[in-house]
Amino acid sequence: MISRDDFVSRFGGVFEHSPFVAERAYDQGAIAEPLTSGGVHAALVRAFRAANEAERLGVLRAHPDLAGRLAIAGQLTEDSRKEQAGAGLDRLSPEEHARFTELNAAYVTKFGFPFIIAVKGLGKDDILAAFETRINNGRDAELATAAAQVEKIALLRLQSMLPEA
Repeated sequence: MISRDDFVSRFGGVFEHSPFVAERAYDQGAIAEPLTSGGVHAALVRAFRAANEAERLGVLRAHPDLAGRLAIAGQLTEDSRKEQAGAGLDRLSPEEHARFTELNAAYVTKFGFPFIIAVKGLGKDDILAAFETRINNGRDAELATAAAQVEKIALLRLQSMLPEA
């Protein structure tokens, strides 16, 4: 059986800057070998959903703005950098970057956390369209959508790390 330290070391970053999710999943006895992306994802999601509201909001707030200041400064996690680059967010025109910056600021002001979307398979136009639609959501709807996107991002990350069942 994988040790707690090894599990947290390997999977503690799947939920962005939130190793407590992996710690709790392990401590709940939800980890079974062989480790598969589906099994680990299910355990991590249970721990994430069981967290209190402030903790879940902290997970959302740990995500970087899309094409934001951390990306420009080269300070994204390796996973976030690859995900954003894969969607073309590292190659925005000045006008596109200005629009993302404007939407990021408005979104954070309205909801209190950054816009989160699983960008794999999406292009910058798809992301921008989702951004412009979701900024009109109510807070409860957007909290639920953002949490679902965080869970999807976690699954995509795990699928790149582990085999399927």
